Amino acid sequence: MTYLITGATGSVGRHVVDLLVEAGLPVRALTRTPETAALPDAVEVFPGDLLRPESLVPALSGVERLYLFPEPSTAPRVAALAAEAGVRRIVVLSSDAVTDGSDPDHHRPVEEAVERTGVAWIHVRPGEFAANKLNLWGRSISKEGVVHAAYPEAAGAPVHEADVAAVAVAALVEDGHEGAVYGVSGPEALTVREQVRALAAGLGRDLRFEEITPAQARADMIRQGLPEAVADYILAFQAAWVERPAPVYDTVERLTGAPGRDLAQWAADHRADFL
Repeated sequence: MTYLITGATGSVGRHVVDLLVEAGLPVRALTRTPETAALPDAVEVFPGDLLRPESLVPALSGVERLYLFPEPSTAPRVAALAAEAGVRRIVVLSSDAVTDGSDPDHHRPVEEAVERTGVAWIHVRPGEFAANKLNLWGRSISKEGVVHAAYPEAAGAPVHEADVAAVAVAALVEDGHEGAVYGVSGPEALTVREQVRALAAGLGRDLRFEEITPAQARADMIRQGLPEAVADYILAFQAAWVERPAPVYDTVERLTGAPGRDLAQWAADHRADFL
């Protein structure tokens, strides 16, 4: 049984590939840049691009199970090609934003495209990625040892990308998951202040927290290159988490038998990224 991993060089995809290889399973990886993919030797690397669905045809030949990175613009054609090639199970990397209704236009269309094929499907819906902390706070942590953020009492449950991958692999490999929708989160909801303490513990250094206004936070995000709509989206869910913390799911432990990695562990795994 051959597994095809799209988005194989992404933060989750790499872990999916590694876990399948460790299990001794035949893995194919789709990437736009095979020459720089740096994937394990046991992996069959195929050039391809989800934005060009027909480029997937060679990689899909003989594949029974597919891990699908979300690209809504081409999802109907990609899903149809997978079904035509004989794929029998598709695991979609989706988002918990579908569950709460805040993301109807990106991930849900991918889910729907897969569902329409009649192929067995599983949707993996992670919440906030712990990697967002690097994107939003990495620069000030590296340069100043400080986190500037609004809404200090907003409680999120950031998830380690390796745990998202572990859930996806369980859904790919094991039977009994067909038709399931799995929310995936970190093991606990932490306020921003608590998240800063967890990062400090994982990084092995002192960090300060300084509260700023939402307007200042928005300006900081835009200066770092985030589109205005994305900055507004992030601030909106942070504001909502003040009154209602992000949901915490037991999916990681339930499907893998191991507790989810906490934020301190994520930071320890990414120390080099904060230098």
